[in-house]
Amino acid sequence: MNEQFVKIPAEQERSYPITIGTGILSGLLARIERLFPKKSLFIVTDEKLVQAGHLATLTGGKNVPSYAITPAGERSKTMATATAILEAMEQHRLSRDTVVIGLGGGTVGDIAGFAAAVFKRGVPVVHIPTTTVAQADSSVGGKTGVDSSLSKNAFGCFWYPSAVFIDTATLKTLDDLQYRSGLVESVKHAAIADPEYFTFLEKNIDMVLRRDTKILEQIAGWNCRIKASVVEEDPTEKNKRRILNYGHTIGHAVESACDYQLLHGQCVAIGMIAVGMMEQALGMVNDDRIERIEAILKKLGMPTEIPSDIKMEQLMDLLLLDKKAVGKRPWFVLLERLGRVYCKDGRWAHEVSQEIVRQAIEKSFR
Repeated sequence: MNEQFVKIPAEQERSYPITIGTGILSGLLARIERLFPKKSLFIVTDEKLVQAGHLATLTGGKNVPSYAITPAGERSKTMATATAILEAMEQHRLSRDTVVIGLGGGTVGDIAGFAAAVFKRGVPVVHIPTTTVAQADSSVGGKTGVDSSLSKNAFGCFWYPSAVFIDTATLKTLDDLQYRSGLVESVKHAAIADPEYFTFLEKNIDMVLRRDTKILEQIAGWNCRIKASVVEEDPTEKNKRRILNYGHTIGHAVESACDYQLLHGQCVAIGMIAVGMMEQALGMVNDDRIERIEAILKKLGMPTEIPSDIKMEQLMDLLLLDKKAVGKRPWFVLLERLGRVYCKDGRWAHEVSQEIVRQAIEKSFR
């Protein structure tokens, strides 16, 4: 038997800029064209962004090929949608000199990044996030993917953007529930990484809810700094990057169980409080963090209990499908205190006994 080895060169270290402003959308196409001279552009967006006028504002009347996901939202985050986008790019005779622009929320960004990663074996992607959840979280960090028929984000890859442009003015067109739901990711960032940021959110929540542009730019900057610092240390989620999934393990299970009738942020809010119950059962809580987290979530109008029509065993089964499970058992991110994730033996996510998990979920039902 003859064996040979192929040396795989390490990927060259690189960075990408994040630009934050208000009312900058109309000038971004020209800026992207300067960043990528002589490149073909293809825009991925959704029907709501088209109706809101954001696609027209971005293109400024210029004829740029695009694909609008219909219907907008998580129900379209499928392999079928990704395939339709890739085939649309083929129909426009695009090649490896293409740059994909993702204009939209988390679903658009995830699918646009996934399409860019696999089109002709990989082309650049630029994100222009237009929702609170995308501006806080999903546009930064390079995660891409789609859902399966069984679970959320089952298929995907890491594909880092070449640039991210955040225009807080786009948040003005979000409906109130979408806006408030996306802010849960900001609460999450503060809870896991920065107690000062958490206090800032508590003190300024009324201005946040009024969509004050100055506050929104501050929030965007804070979120990007927190997420970037974690991603730089652990770009492919081998360990510390798992802290960004605080509240998400149970949250994703609830999201799948309710067939996406609840928004992502609503489900993460439920997941954060459920994890707090695990922390209490483990004897890890000697402060008022759970009350403070629950209070700010309620000010956002978020649910903190699992809907009664969801079945307990269905949730337990979905937890086994979590893409971050170890040995077919879900691991959980736990807080040591507000702004600090519990770390033991160098691990930032932990196995919790099935009994404690079940008890926490049972207490989380309405």
